[in-house]
Amino acid sequence: MPRQHTRPLGDTGIQVPLLTFGGNVFGWTVDEKTAFSLLDALVEKGLFFIDTADVYSRWAPGNQGGESETIIGKWLKKSGKRDRIVLATKVGMEMSAEKTGLKPAYIRQAVEDSLRRLQTDTIDLYQAHRDDVDTPLVDTLGAFDALIKAGKVRAIGASNYSAARLQEALAVSQQAGLARYQTLQPEYNLYDREPYESELEPVALQHGLGVINYYSLASGFLSGKYKKPEDAHKSARGQGIVEKYLTPRGKNIVESLEDVAASHDASATQVALAWQIARPSITAPIVSATSLAQLDELVKATQLTLSKQEIEELSRASQP
Repeated sequence: MPRQHTRPLGDTGIQVPLLTFGGNVFGWTVDEKTAFSLLDALVEKGLFFIDTADVYSRWAPGNQGGESETIIGKWLKKSGKRDRIVLATKVGMEMSAEKTGLKPAYIRQAVEDSLRRLQTDTIDLYQAHRDDVDTPLVDTLGAFDALIKAGKVRAIGASNYSAARLQEALAVSQQAGLARYQTLQPEYNLYDREPYESELEPVALQHGLGVINYYSLASGFLSGKYKKPEDAHKSARGQGIVEKYLTPRGKNIVESLEDVAASHDASATQVALAWQIARPSITAPIVSATSLAQLDELVKATQLTLSKQEIEELSRASQP
């Protein structure tokens, strides 16, 4: 994918490709060697926007958090390709009992930890991983503002905020003259369309926020991999995916995806992503891959253009 296939990331002044690569797999389902080959391929194929978090992948047995950032940092040092990627990470999820939330002192500590692991001087997009209702928004935003002024962070974003709290944060930034959240990272896909469409999307459009949504393939369900209860064995998360998504509506969505895919010689995965890319409020859905073959499929999704009728058909099939 040539580099010119990019979009502005809100009002940050940063241009990004049509998909964001989710680094949650590094240090979990992807080892360091494979991660290096994936990162090299991502740059070559034009998918140069990498999103991670300090907490990735703390949930994996034997991990403590920081594994994904550490792998990316080693790759940056070895490859010398820092100037060829847009790098996003997050703060706020629990790393330990003391390391959690969005208090200014912790943000100052956490950003230094992330910069050290990532082996870089600047984070392009630093995101609040979740809201911290126990810390005044003006304090959190003041800490982020100071990081931007210090050159350690280029722009800030919010993940997992409610529409009301996002609006409040944007108002606080304006009133206090502080840097504002320029991006939003919500859950959004063809199955999970609410509350993004009814609550968060209007805020994003009103304020010109870049939107990089996660779970864009509904944990893999939209790939068509899970069509019957017996398919739960296909992955470690399979049982939960089948229980959540294998509903009459879920089956209808997958059937529609496969119908549209057949007319394009494409896959359900590519169509599900193309539907999101076509939505005016969405900047770059987040998606992961664990192999170079999967990466090629993602590149093809960015090259797939759906007709107005196909977009409407998928929207109807997935109506909440």
